[in-house]
Amino acid sequence: MSETKIDELVFFVNGKKIVEKNVEPEMTLLQYLRTTLHLPGTKLGCAEGGCGACTVMVSKYDRAQDKIIHYSVNACLAPVCSMHGLAVITVEGIGSTKTRLHPVQERIAKSHGSQCGFCTPGIVMSMYTLLRNNPLPSMVEMESAFEGNLCRCTGYRPILEGFKSFTKEACCGKGANCCRNNFATGEADPNANSGEASSLFNHHDFAPFDPSQEPIFPPELQMSSKLDDQSLMFTGERVTWYRPVTLDELLILKDKHPTARLVIGNSEVGVEVKFKNMHYPVIIAPTHIPELLTVQCTDSGITFGASTTLTKMEEVLREAVEQKPEHQTRVFAAIIEMLRWFAGHQIRNVAAVGGNIITASPISDLNPLFMAAGCTLRLASKDGGFRTVPFDHTFFLGYRKTVLTPSEVLISIHIPYMKPDEYFYGYKQANRRDDDIAIVNAGIRVLFETHNNTVKEMAMSFGGMAPTTVMALKTAKQVVGRKWEDNLVADVCDLLADDLPLDPDAPGGMIEYRRTLTTSFFFKFYLSVQSRLQENKQVDEHCVPASCRSAIPVFHRDPSKSSQLYEEVAPGQPTDDAVGRVVTHMSAGQQASGEAVYCDDMPTIQGELYLALVTSTRTHAKILNIDPSDALEIPGVEAFLCHKDVPGDSNSTGPVIFDEEVFASEEVLCQGYVIGAVVADTQAHAQRAAKAVKIEYEDLPTVVTIEDAIAAEAFMPPSRTMNVGDVETGFSDSDHIIEGEMRVGGQEHFYLETQATIAVPKSENGEMELFCSTQNPSKAQMLVAKALGVPANRIVCRVKRMGGGFGGKETRFTTLLLPVAIAAHKLNRPVRCMLDRDEDMVITGMRHPFLGRYKVGFSHDGVIKALELNLYMNAGYSMDLSFSVMERALFHLDNCYKIPNLKVKSNICKTNLPSNTAFRGFGGPQGMMINESWVTDIAVTLGISQQQVREINMYKEGDVTHFNQKLVQCNIKRCWDEVLRKSSFMQRRAEVDLFNSENRWKKRGLAVIPTKFGIAFTAKFMNQGGALVHVYTDGSVLLAHGGCEMGQGLHTKMIQVASRVLRIPTSRIHISETSTNTVPNTMPTAASASSDLNGMAVVNACQTILERLEPFIMANPKGTWDDWVRAAYFDRVSLSSTGFHRTPDIGYDWDKNEGNPFNYFTFGAACSEVEIDCLTGDHQVLRTDIVMDVGSSLNPAIDIGQIEGGFIQGYGLFTLELVKFSPDGFLFTQGPGSYKIPGFGDIPVEFNVSLLKGSLNKRAVYSSKAIGEPPLFLASSIFFAIKDAISSARVDAGIHGTFRLDSPATSERIRMSCTDQFTKQFPPAEPGTYKPWFVHV
Repeated sequence: MSETKIDELVFFVNGKKIVEKNVEPEMTLLQYLRTTLHLPGTKLGCAEGGCGACTVMVSKYDRAQDKIIHYSVNACLAPVCSMHGLAVITVEGIGSTKTRLHPVQERIAKSHGSQCGFCTPGIVMSMYTLLRNNPLPSMVEMESAFEGNLCRCTGYRPILEGFKSFTKEACCGKGANCCRNNFATGEADPNANSGEASSLFNHHDFAPFDPSQEPIFPPELQMSSKLDDQSLMFTGERVTWYRPVTLDELLILKDKHPTARLVIGNSEVGVEVKFKNMHYPVIIAPTHIPELLTVQCTDSGITFGASTTLTKMEEVLREAVEQKPEHQTRVFAAIIEMLRWFAGHQIRNVAAVGGNIITASPISDLNPLFMAAGCTLRLASKDGGFRTVPFDHTFFLGYRKTVLTPSEVLISIHIPYMKPDEYFYGYKQANRRDDDIAIVNAGIRVLFETHNNTVKEMAMSFGGMAPTTVMALKTAKQVVGRKWEDNLVADVCDLLADDLPLDPDAPGGMIEYRRTLTTSFFFKFYLSVQSRLQENKQVDEHCVPASCRSAIPVFHRDPSKSSQLYEEVAPGQPTDDAVGRVVTHMSAGQQASGEAVYCDDMPTIQGELYLALVTSTRTHAKILNIDPSDALEIPGVEAFLCHKDVPGDSNSTGPVIFDEEVFASEEVLCQGYVIGAVVADTQAHAQRAAKAVKIEYEDLPTVVTIEDAIAAEAFMPPSRTMNVGDVETGFSDSDHIIEGEMRVGGQEHFYLETQATIAVPKSENGEMELFCSTQNPSKAQMLVAKALGVPANRIVCRVKRMGGGFGGKETRFTTLLLPVAIAAHKLNRPVRCMLDRDEDMVITGMRHPFLGRYKVGFSHDGVIKALELNLYMNAGYSMDLSFSVMERALFHLDNCYKIPNLKVKSNICKTNLPSNTAFRGFGGPQGMMINESWVTDIAVTLGISQQQVREINMYKEGDVTHFNQKLVQCNIKRCWDEVLRKSSFMQRRAEVDLFNSENRWKKRGLAVIPTKFGIAFTAKFMNQGGALVHVYTDGSVLLAHGGCEMGQGLHTKMIQVASRVLRIPTSRIHISETSTNTVPNTMPTAASASSDLNGMAVVNACQTILERLEPFIMANPKGTWDDWVRAAYFDRVSLSSTGFHRTPDIGYDWDKNEGNPFNYFTFGAACSEVEIDCLTGDHQVLRTDIVMDVGSSLNPAIDIGQIEGGFIQGYGLFTLELVKFSPDGFLFTQGPGSYKIPGFGDIPVEFNVSLLKGSLNKRAVYSSKAIGEPPLFLASSIFFAIKDAISSARVDAGIHGTFRLDSPATSERIRMSCTDQFTKQFPPAEPGTYKPWFVHV
């Protein structure tokens, strides 16, 4: 082993050489960039490599290939130590609004692909890296580049649309004849009506992309191998990091440190250290050892060194597939297909094949393939030398255990070629296709006797079915000698059931589904092989029925396409009048360049401390003792705070009623309940100390699910009821009565920026300044004032922007804000905290889960006669906003249909879960979803189309709702008719029916759903808005209003409104922030009403200014804005004005069932088509058409962005996003690794959005309508299209009639609803005989 080890880290960042003498091995590249180099453009979104917000580009010189390689990485996982000898480019390094935006930054900004902007730098860097490697990618390559990136705001479409301009398909070479010219220049689409536009940006405005102008790779790294050849050793506070450069050195280190972890990409160890509290004192990075990097092609196969990255492996295998005979590379093709779904590029670029094997994950994507293929592994140790072992059922000894001795190292894996009569396929089913861990995966291989269909050898390996990857040995043995014929399938299914048992309480749950997947995978394999044998004429040419062939192909997705139609501004509208025009989000450029400042991006303040929360690990328990002594011994720790440290008698808190505590005093009510806080000099010290606080509990009974609450009668008063008409008479007049129930699951907000706060105490009068990521600064001000025992006028809360909110930052931000403020007050020093993703998800609550039990009466032609409904919601441990959420659910339980007789009772369930809270739609989507469930049941019961049932009951102009509000300007039917026409619904209905008649294992579904969403706060007093306008003597205008910017474009719209009133360009108007010392007593930015309320207040304030300027305009009519402003100033006329608005004619009396709870309604309709895989439960959205009534749009680009973003968020709610709690109330889904929001690859392949033309709304600013929440429910069209497809599968199985499908329609629910011979093989265990791994709350 080398005697000399270098302890100096050398690398480059944005072209600047970095030399770090005392690097901390536990520090990630992201932490180093943000805290040491003060480059905050790279964001922390999850700390587990699952969201892509931290993406940067790393470059290295590959001496073996003599070329520079660029690759994207997750900076949140990459250890800064691993950057030695490399060059890093961050978003700040490629462009800036202060100099020049890079074309990637410019195009995502101008194509409206940045809303909240928190994810934007990571997406920019993924695209930038792709272009550095491939200056002219295909659309498929472009879309693939974002497999490791998430966005919660945009719905992805505008990002893809903007970046399409870089692709081969966009650069067709046809010049003026290019088909893109029309749609990209603002000219009307030929399919659009007169006065409609179909372009949201002009690609001719984009700066050209010139690859030759990119920053050069540091010559120092290219000219010399010095840094590559150095053995490294970095010693930190708790960890020592080694990077050996020879195999001997590695084996000596491993012999000396047998428990050391070997790290290449840190994608597993990084997560273990961060989230599983693992501590590894010694880390060895075998990234520079030639033997572990070698790739060798032999006569028998290809050998990969264990440090070969998955990206490199894929490149080599693709080359082999192109060059070798097809039969030899069948296993290679299966591995390539599996890698397509293996994490994102950022992970595959650094994760090594050896790490994938040695990690020994029971759900590894690759290990089942390696084992079934008959791979071999080469191992080595200092004293034992080399040995070769088969990678088979003997390799894994138990959970995360292998045959390697503590001192052994994996050197390489050999993947063999296949024989001509050998076939191999791999399978994987996950909750989401892109970047998701498997539920079950498999590798299956069969070898036949020469030129016939008799099985000679078979191997079947499965992940997700045991604590290790397992092989179905008995099944494989029994199959040998059998003919590959249909009777084999049933026998193999029986054998697999015996080979792969799962207990009902097995970890992971979904027992019947997982077992069904094993047999379904085999059936797919059987059909695939049979088809190949048929091609080779080894079996009868008709052995695979035509109806079964659709089960064979691997998943394919066409490149995305879309259209957007909106009404153009009236001819003659002044150029400076921005209302109704497409205006880019005012901060888009800064967001794309990383210059936009979010709460945690603010520079550290002198003396600043970091806070970490101490939270409960029990769901319901008494606190017997709190012992912080060990925590206080950790270096850097300043203090521990608990309920005793809250000033005065102010520990009680809550957004509406004070039924919560800042710090738990005697009892914890859920996992994540805040007990205390540790304050230290750094985040690392604070978090380590928080985990060291010892708490003794005495457990108490828990209530977790809605059913638990019903059984325990654990309800929170009051209970709202609604009675309309005579329900009993309605039922007696009905020809049919059905009963049923439906559950709508919860949903995690998953704003990309987690809860964040900085509290800065002032030196006098108890003043404090708060910088907080909140939708509700006035609530922050009031609750902090209460907690500190000072008047509200001593507290100022400032909000520059949020990285997403969606309701999750309306009230639950106080869970973090109050401890931070109390700590700052007590220590008289600035205190900061930004929650980690897992903390945020555990602590802050989610969308309310609902359960609806209904009884519906209707006539023989589908007319609704009566509804009786019991609604239950899971509120969590406190009231929060649950009462108001339930009220909105009650207001929306009709969706768009007239219900003459109705009786509804609501129940707010108190459980031992984190308090659930506001989320986009605020109870409306849950109420409407339950409604559409029974509307669908009516159609199925009567055997008529769902379209007919919806149309016959649809509201008309002048109808009165069940809460007695008259519908004025009711555009439901207009939206409905237009979406039917634009989507070619009737034609496609026939096409779907034809497809389903010809296919057994793939089914398509089609559904059209309308929506009606009430706009207003249902609490009357909240329908008010304020504004403040300052005009400065140079003519510039500073605007403030009561709303907060969280990506929805509110500030941009308010500037447009002010532009119209003041008759000046938007460039003269600026909004700096939202703060309580400019506009007081503001309402939360919520309920979709912020543009209405604050927009009218802006109009009011600007009109006052304009009235004051009017005499000067009259005196100098040919003057300019600047002239009039200066004249007013010198005449001592005030150029500052407040504005105020309160919504007129609003208010509802629950006791009398009268009044108008809403100012107006936003309407819309959507048609969606899906295709499901009946054997796996997978689905793809083929097309969605939306028509939305937004009145006269203030900004079509922003409104369409809200429609698309809301729709995709709703798609997650209704299909993908399953929240999993243990029966004891512990949250399993704590980050993007386990909780899946939609990704780039999940959006509809064709996504068309139209704004309804000619709609005016006199009750909002400039005839516009609110748009934030209404589109979300339209995503239920996908849910009901899935249900339509499942119905076809059930009919093929001989099952007719209604069936229950709860939301979300996960792959498990889809598959198990497609009842067939495979699902029937695994009936569920009897409830009560076992404890399930997770429950639906």
